[in-house]
Amino acid sequence: MNRKAWIIGASSGIGAAVADELQSKGWQVIRSSRSKGDLLIDIADDHSVEKAASEYQEKYGEFDLVLVMAGFWQRMSVQKFDLDVFKQHNNTNMVGLARCVAAVLPKMIAKNSGTFVGVSSVAGFRGMPGSSGYGPSKAGQLNFLESIRTDLVGSKVLIQTVSPGFVKTPMTDVNEFKMPFIISAEQAAKTIVKGIEKRKIEIIFPLPMAITMKLARLVPLSIWPKLFKKG
Repeated sequence: MNRKAWIIGASSGIGAAVADELQSKGWQVIRSSRSKGDLLIDIADDHSVEKAASEYQEKYGEFDLVLVMAGFWQRMSVQKFDLDVFKQHNNTNMVGLARCVAAVLPKMIAKNSGTFVGVSSVAGFRGMPGSSGYGPSKAGQLNFLESIRTDLVGSKVLIQTVSPGFVKTPMTDVNEFKMPFIISAEQAAKTIVKGIEKRKIEIIFPLPMAITMKLARLVPLSIWPKLFKKG
């Protein structure tokens, strides 16, 4: 049986690595991004997402596995808060994911099969310094994916959430701060594909970061900000 995977955000980084990993396992991979691929798509634009989904159906048929891996990151603190940057994070990450859900999930629900994978981040688990734009958009993704999963209880449509820690990609190459437990895009791809194949609801990696951020959720609100006090 020919298994099809549509990867949105496959031009570089984790998306490209996941595309290669799935292809090596015999999947027919349809790669999409804003600039290159089998289908062009900009998840920050309603029409672009609708058009790409329609073209996908015309060329490849039903949606089997869809991974939304495109995203936007820019470090921003409240001392230099930029409302436009905040909006860009949410329009690309949070609303972009919702656009893809709107274009794809009704088709999966209609045939009662398919897997939809949303890529968030451990940055959505707690508020972090310099992440006043990125973090909230990732937290929104986590909540959104969990919400639609609860709506689909009893359905054969699977919603999977991927929450990476630091992965070496063009997006993280601009970071000037220490990135603990950082791994390669190829390592990340192997973990993601393994989780997809095992039909895991939540795929968090690398393990040290997953443990750290899971425990971070237990720290009281009054104490959490004090952990980042300088000096």
